[in-house]
Amino acid sequence: MDQVPAPAAESTRVEVVGCARTYGGTAALRATTLSVQPGEVLALLGPSGCGKTTLLRVIAGLVAPDPGGRVVFNGEDVTARPIEKRDVGMVFQHYALFPQMTVESNIGYGLRVRGVPPEQVRRRVGEVIDLVRLGGLEQRRPAQLSGGQRQRVALARAVAVQPRVLRLDEPLTALDAQLKLALRDELAQLLRTLRITAVHVTHDQNEALAIADRLAVMRAGAIVQVGRGEDLYRDPGHPFVAEFLGRVNRLTCAPARGEVPLGGVALPCPAALAGASAVLVRPEDVQLRMPAVPAVPPVGAHGAPWGQARVLQRLFLGDRVQLRLAVDGQPEPLVADQPRDCPAHEGDAVAITIDPSRLMPATENAAKDAR
Repeated sequence: MDQVPAPAAESTRVEVVGCARTYGGTAALRATTLSVQPGEVLALLGPSGCGKTTLLRVIAGLVAPDPGGRVVFNGEDVTARPIEKRDVGMVFQHYALFPQMTVESNIGYGLRVRGVPPEQVRRRVGEVIDLVRLGGLEQRRPAQLSGGQRQRVALARAVAVQPRVLRLDEPLTALDAQLKLALRDELAQLLRTLRITAVHVTHDQNEALAIADRLAVMRAGAIVQVGRGEDLYRDPGHPFVAEFLGRVNRLTCAPARGEVPLGGVALPCPAALAGASAVLVRPEDVQLRMPAVPAVPPVGAHGAPWGQARVLQRLFLGDRVQLRLAVDGQPEPLVADQPRDCPAHEGDAVAITIDPSRLMPATENAAKDAR
């Protein structure tokens, strides 16, 4: 089992046991079993319609699973318990704040309806306001706040009641790109500080990788693989995970010989990929040298030969240069990420190689697993 940080005493373990959800004969969620460790942030990641929001709603109690499925919090079966009795906090992409209330009143709303004494409400609201850095804005209304400040209020309101489980449904989608990056890092720190068990649904892979302790990648109503983001990225257990999480090049193989044609040389496939008609490789794993001739070494440091390629396009992306390469033996151009000081430009001849250990399995029919 993947290691997660030690939980706080009040953290909740969530278990989904054989839960499916069918609408009018269509399976939105296939029978799914999943554990979320106490204090862990688990991201549900996948393309639209894959079942991640349905699974989140089942956990929260917004919809009931089909007969036979169970949702368990810390060993207690809560399947038949409605959402208002599950103690689940919720953060939405469009904030859902009360426009007539101040920041202070919005954050304290859940505590007041639970009958918490006013002095305790004031103390708890003050603690949470400090935690999310909203000091000085207590008496403002949502219309007087920026998008990032409103989302902080929504987060503060959700955690003020100290829920057993926090549900995050695309919480950063409504923000602009720069603000999204800033609040993403703040959210990651906040969740680790609070140690609340959280289930986070997002389409954004970078957001999931930055915030979550583990990812559950979903496809067609089922979980394909669960694990740490780094493990899933580097060692995907299914071609769909490799193709969905990050960017990949699809390379055509010569299956009878167990080789990948690469610019006039044959790149050997690892034994596990022998006989494959195609393999995948990340753009950052395509190695490049200039000039292409005559000083190209016969093999790379990993023992694989160097082939020839021609630069079709150069894109400067700030932290890196992205090249599109024409390579003999491959029907589609390869994308290669290189350091930002890479000297290659359009039309240049370059030498390329790939460490065979970086090759990953590909689906035999790429179209069926397209995003």
